[in-house]
Amino acid sequence: MGKNTGFKEFSRATVPYRDAADRLLDYREIYTVPEASHLQTQGARCMDCGVPFCQSDHGCPIFNLIPEWNDLVYRGDWHEALHRLHKTNNFPEFTGRVCPAPCEGACVLGITDPAVTIKNIESAIIDKGFEAGWVQANPPSQCTDKTIAIVGSGPCGLAAAAQLNQAGHRVTVHERSDRLGGLLMYGIPNMKLDKYLIERRIQLLRDEGVTFLTNSDIGHSIPLLNLVRDHDAVLLATGSTLARDLDIEGRQGPGVHLAMDFLTASTKSMLDSDFQDGNSISANDKNVIVIGGGDTGTDCIATSLRHGCKSLVNFEILAQPPEHRAENNPWPLWPVIHRLDYGHTESAHLFGKDPRVYSVLSKKILRSDNGALTGIVTVDVDHQFNELPGSQRNWQADLILLSMGFLQPEHYLIESVTMELDNRGNFQANKTDFRTSIDKVYAAADCRRGQDLVVRAINEGRQAARSIDTDLMGSSQLP
Repeated sequence: MGKNTGFKEFSRATVPYRDAADRLLDYREIYTVPEASHLQTQGARCMDCGVPFCQSDHGCPIFNLIPEWNDLVYRGDWHEALHRLHKTNNFPEFTGRVCPAPCEGACVLGITDPAVTIKNIESAIIDKGFEAGWVQANPPSQCTDKTIAIVGSGPCGLAAAAQLNQAGHRVTVHERSDRLGGLLMYGIPNMKLDKYLIERRIQLLRDEGVTFLTNSDIGHSIPLLNLVRDHDAVLLATGSTLARDLDIEGRQGPGVHLAMDFLTASTKSMLDSDFQDGNSISANDKNVIVIGGGDTGTDCIATSLRHGCKSLVNFEILAQPPEHRAENNPWPLWPVIHRLDYGHTESAHLFGKDPRVYSVLSKKILRSDNGALTGIVTVDVDHQFNELPGSQRNWQADLILLSMGFLQPEHYLIESVTMELDNRGNFQANKTDFRTSIDKVYAAADCRRGQDLVVRAINEGRQAARSIDTDLMGSSQLP
């Protein structure tokens, strides 16, 4: 695949983000548009490696045909590259932007040299496909009399809807919010994933025959039991939305918010009124502390900066990762290394340094006599999270954002039925057929397995769709 000697001739060159000074002035996507020749050169670096670990369990969760479309891009056949990409991935415009690219961590070239820029190439293929008009609605050629309800319009629900609709079933997607897309719409800021891209893809699904209902809060406005009674199958794709909170003194009161509440309010206010409605949780002119790392923490950083925060610090309880793989983190495992994401770079541009502080444990939130947030007390910890004597510090804060992951799906959804849960509070369903303990009800992705990547949600949506189709029809032609 690629040019036989390409990996020797060409160095890795990622497509750069827009300059930090420019992108901080708006909420447009942070990416720049690459030249086709640049991507062809990067595609040339893909080796005919025999066993492409980029497609393994440690690489791409949806088993994208990466070497094939790398080679096609190198040869300039973008149309066929798009065809190969869509064989395994319903929404490459999403994954090409928000996926952390475990495929690159598992790239065979990465053993000795920087990996192939797989994520950049994937994003360019789908963007070119839309630009050229190659991506069109494709309604199913047959129709069955089976009806399926999907609860949740995030990446899992959308992927399942796309697949089941292609099988000819009548699919209705229920979304409790006022806009479709779930996590993609309100959980990821516009500068990382433009909401137009979500709306564009959903319109294609509508044109193909999928029905979407917003403000349809199953478990509140409609009992789940009603969906089970009225449909041949129900798929739960609600995500893992119960956030991990911070149980310390001073937590309750103004100024402390869950990260997803902050991000949702910001994006909704931007879409509804260009921030004129006053409904966002503003970081303007505030000393902001983000507790917790990961992608969501980074998104909180970047959003706070665009709001115009006065200062910003990011607490991480873990120790700073090494610059290179540790001995216990060998290829092809995901490389646990120190990275600068877009928000960290932007904060460094404004304030002169990386905002992250490592090995820090929050102990007490400080408030004034009238309850106003004033700061937080921390201590340093060792690698086993033991507190270090004499390390107590006080930090000034006007806004604290909690980005510490998610625990489980919200259980109000299943109050009208009796459903088995696993030991973590997820909806119990195995990975073989995605059936729950309730007849006709299936569960997939984060609400089944716990918080995970968008790309894994797409994969489980596709797998669950095949299982549902098999159960309804006796067999399935879905991949």
